[in-house]
Amino acid sequence: MTIENLSSNKSFGGWHKQYSHSSESLGCTMRFAIFLPPQVANGQKVPVLYWLSGLTCNDENFMQKAGAHRMAAELGIAIVAPDTSPRGEGVADDGGYDLGQGAGFYVNATESPWNRHYRMYDYVLSELPALVESVFPVTEQRAIAGHSMGGHGALVLALRNPERYQSVSAFSPISNPVNGPWGRKAFTAYLSEDTDRWKAYDASELMRQTRTFVPALVDQGEADNFLAEQLKPEALEAAATASGYPLELRRHDGYDHSYYFVASFMEQQLRFHGRHLGCTG
Repeated sequence: MTIENLSSNKSFGGWHKQYSHSSESLGCTMRFAIFLPPQVANGQKVPVLYWLSGLTCNDENFMQKAGAHRMAAELGIAIVAPDTSPRGEGVADDGGYDLGQGAGFYVNATESPWNRHYRMYDYVLSELPALVESVFPVTEQRAIAGHSMGGHGALVLALRNPERYQSVSAFSPISNPVNGPWGRKAFTAYLSEDTDRWKAYDASELMRQTRTFVPALVDQGEADNFLAEQLKPEALEAAATASGYPLELRRHDGYDHSYYFVASFMEQQLRFHGRHLGCTG
């Protein structure tokens, strides 16, 4: 696979780099960022945390705002942050911020015109890891995490593919999208009005049914403006109770939906993944 290096910046002894490549899954040129910790300079292969960002974001938001490089460098974990959707000329879009480019929702769209490009589920699950593992000094040990729409994506990917990930975490995830405005709008467009199709991309529905557990940590701010209408962590808690899923859901008084919240607990989440990836720093 051919990739093009767009930028390189040294950070905490490692390197933050941006790349573009032609995506077969999405039928367009995609960009992703990777942080390679200093351990790779000594010939060591390291595990990877895949980070999925939220609505309106791209590969840059997390890498610039979350403060993750320092701890990733200490633990010896690479971080890969893809864009949140296909983009470019000829890629379907919508005038709203919550549908179309920047709002892929990490699903495989089945409905026209979205099904030509919007296959973020396949891209994150298979194509991007295959590319990363073929080019960079990383192992096949993977964890996945995300924020908001990306938290939804991380949970869904881990719950549907427990053999692929050692751990999963999320900040402020859209936990029950079939019952929230963002999810209903996106799923109707991408997956049709058949609500039975939606359940395959709803973390609460999946957690209620699964019997194969991936270690899961969720952080939720109690001052989040989207908490009641869009995020619905109580649905995820109820699902975990029903299936016996060992979910750790932590609520934080006073914190909102922003990257100030993410940065405040990023070290704890990275240490959580480090334990399950065998990286203790």
